[in-house]
Amino acid sequence: MKEIMISTGRITKNFSGKEVIRDCRISVERGMVYGFLGKNGAGKTTMFKLLLGFLKPTTGTATVLGMDSVKENAKILKHTGSLIEAPVFYEHLSATDNLLFHLAYMGLENMEVEPALERVGLPGTGTQPVRKFSLGMRQRLAIARAIVHKPEVLILDEPVNGLDPVGMREMRLLFRQLVDQDGMTILLSSHLLSEVQQVTDRIGVIADGRLVLEEDTEEIRRNHPCDIEDYLIGVMEGGQLHE
Repeated sequence: MKEIMISTGRITKNFSGKEVIRDCRISVERGMVYGFLGKNGAGKTTMFKLLLGFLKPTTGTATVLGMDSVKENAKILKHTGSLIEAPVFYEHLSATDNLLFHLAYMGLENMEVEPALERVGLPGTGTQPVRKFSLGMRQRLAIARAIVHKPEVLILDEPVNGLDPVGMREMRLLFRQLVDQDGMTILLSSHLLSEVQQVTDRIGVIADGRLVLEEDTEEIRRNHPCDIEDYLIGVMEGGQLHE
């Protein structure tokens, strides 16, 4: 049995009395790309923030690398890379300086940043101020920032946002490389179902704050060879529990 890298135990989250996450349990094994799907407002970003300790659960627990997201969130952040919502940078600083600043914040020194820029398709851009970057370049830089410290786990919210089809394909290949060659474990969300089914090993679907499907991507593909997107959309919209 593979090691569980990310898990939640009957986690709920309320905002002003409204339950956004309801008794949600996910489990991500080591060396896996796990796709987390749901309509806008279903609770995907809230779940990611709970895992990283940016939010505290109302009830239940979230664990990353065996560490409690509330009690040990500083440790979790050192061993994870993340991209949550629109990335924010120091606009006047170069791409390199932004990455170096991030490493310093993490308490990490003597790490090279150019390899991370090269891996995301930004070679030779390190001296450019970020204010001159296009939307796609910013997204690539955000992914470089997530991987620059060589984390064990990546948690990525809509990581291919703003990328053209070529960029999407490059990131898809990078994510597989990070898992297969670097030994990372990736949890990602995306509204692009075609991307998710191509890059993931397992898919979880959240609807109205509850996990309504968690199944190997290959199994879903085998059972729905001609209508996988229609099937997943139906699950997201219907919210019925699938065993």
